[in-house]
Amino acid sequence: MRVLVTGGTGFLGRHIVWRLNTLGHDVVFTGRNEHHASEVLRHGEPGKVRLDFIALAHGTPNSARALQAAAAQADAIVHCAALSSPWGYRDDFERANIESTREVIDACAAQRIAKLVHLSTPSLYFAFRDRLAIREDQPLPRPVNEYARTKGMAELMVMHCDVESVIALRPRAIFGPWDNTLLPRLLRVARQTRLPLLHGGTALVDLTYVDNVVDAVLLALSADIERATLNISNGEPMPVIDLFKALAAAFGFEPRFRKVPYNLLAAIAAVFEGIATLRRHWEPPITRYSAGLLAFSQTLDLTQARERLGYFPRVPFAEGLQRTAAWFAQRSEHRE
Repeated sequence: MRVLVTGGTGFLGRHIVWRLNTLGHDVVFTGRNEHHASEVLRHGEPGKVRLDFIALAHGTPNSARALQAAAAQADAIVHCAALSSPWGYRDDFERANIESTREVIDACAAQRIAKLVHLSTPSLYFAFRDRLAIREDQPLPRPVNEYARTKGMAELMVMHCDVESVIALRPRAIFGPWDNTLLPRLLRVARQTRLPLLHGGTALVDLTYVDNVVDAVLLALSADIERATLNISNGEPMPVIDLFKALAAAFGFEPRFRKVPYNLLAAIAAVFEGIATLRRHWEPPITRYSAGLLAFSQTLDLTQARERLGYFPRVPFAEGLQRTAAWFAQRSEHRE
């Protein structure tokens, strides 16, 4: 196949690019950061099959035309490009999540591409309460932040577009090598202060190792499905306190905990958010959404992914964590 991957310089995007490239598919990937693109190219196999990078910032005057050119002769598009953050500004999220999706849909139409795999998010399910075994067909709550709102709109756009086959994946809390968001933030907090235990650390979290998400993308690319929205995770829910302990064991530090009343932390987060609305380009150290992720259980029902894609999480959480810790250690040695 010839596949266009948007956001191919990001954490998940680069793993998709590498796997497609290793399997012998021609890949064109887009992104804003040329330094990150050079990393992707360096770790790929550009001599084996075609592996090209197109510098592109969605929502800019020439981005739609550039994306359509990049999509020439493509059999499929994997849409990873997005702004994923617990805090930010409406215009930034709309440009990164809505405008990028509109440009992808237009590129599919211009180049007559019949297959679109769209990376969505289970943040659409979050509602400041425990939610267990969530199915894709359950009603969605009111969006908790701009990220969830714009990703929800983007998902609606792709599910109602004229592309022949559209599969939207909702992967939960992705981690693995090259992660620059989830684990690094947790590790930074763990090493600087005591980890907050809300509701005693009993909330269930359901992480996903990055290779398992890539498996789901590959299955989606080959699936004979007209429309589907599918949950993806490792299917191994665990209490927050057990996650913290597993991180400490894998990364070699002694975990320290502090029991914090959720209502108190949520009130502090609300104050930080208020300050952040007045100080542009300043991200609050914690948001109500971030606090909620540690306070409330959220697990996904994977029945549809198993039955419609044949998805099975190949890499267990424990193995994925060991691989990730080994990669971070190697990365740290190289920097030294």
